[in-house]
Amino acid sequence: MIHSGLVSVTFRKIAPAEIVSLVRQAGLHGIEWGGDVHVPHGDLGRAREVREMTHEAGLAVAAYGSYFKVAHSEDNGLPFQQVLDTAMELGATTIRVWAGTAGSDATDEDARWRVVADLRRIADLAAKSGVRIATEFHGGTLTDTNESTSRLLLEVDHPNLYSYWQPLGGMTDEVCLAGLTQLAPRLAHLHVFHWQTTKDRRPLAQGIERWGKFISLTAQIPGERYAMLEFVENDDPESFLRDAVTLRELLKNQS
Repeated sequence: MIHSGLVSVTFRKIAPAEIVSLVRQAGLHGIEWGGDVHVPHGDLGRAREVREMTHEAGLAVAAYGSYFKVAHSEDNGLPFQQVLDTAMELGATTIRVWAGTAGSDATDEDARWRVVADLRRIADLAAKSGVRIATEFHGGTLTDTNESTSRLLLEVDHPNLYSYWQPLGGMTDEVCLAGLTQLAPRLAHLHVFHWQTTKDRRPLAQGIERWGKFISLTAQIPGERYAMLEFVENDDPESFLRDAVTLRELLKNQS
């Protein structure tokens, strides 16, 4: 089952209460709250407040988008335990992290294995609290290709490690579908958008045929997950509301 949602960093300049209102207006089901602005790491009071306003609106906390950089953030003053404590207070059952700070082609074996070891460590810590870890499928990290992501999951070899998915720039539909198929056993959530570059965001309706393929395949994968809008044309709430209509249409007949 795929539920609809929004990634809160889509609107970094908008307060949590306004985001909750927008998501309700859009008829979506959940929110992935970001750890950089809306629910800062270690601010347990804010996490509790955001959790309560989300639930009172009849919405779910889909995940905590922590932006914790594996094998990097801990050495730069951000203990993972602080991220985990915040996620638990927020009521998030998934923490999104970045698999390092460099792409797979730019990472040597020693650096790669540091990421592997740290992922194993935080996956183990989170598992003890009933929270799962999921890497973002993202450029500039070790999860920047289908092959590197699959390899990383095998290397870490931890039952509490999952992966998000999104179509990366330049990927054909065939490569995207192959990646989704490879990640199926470990697929967490989807980030949904339609744009060529971060500066060329387009209405999701223009990508409805493409996303129809992705959603159809994802719907066949066992389990529950969210398909969450991330970034919209001109960072405009009206663009979000328009894209939400398209997302609901895509999810209406999950098959």
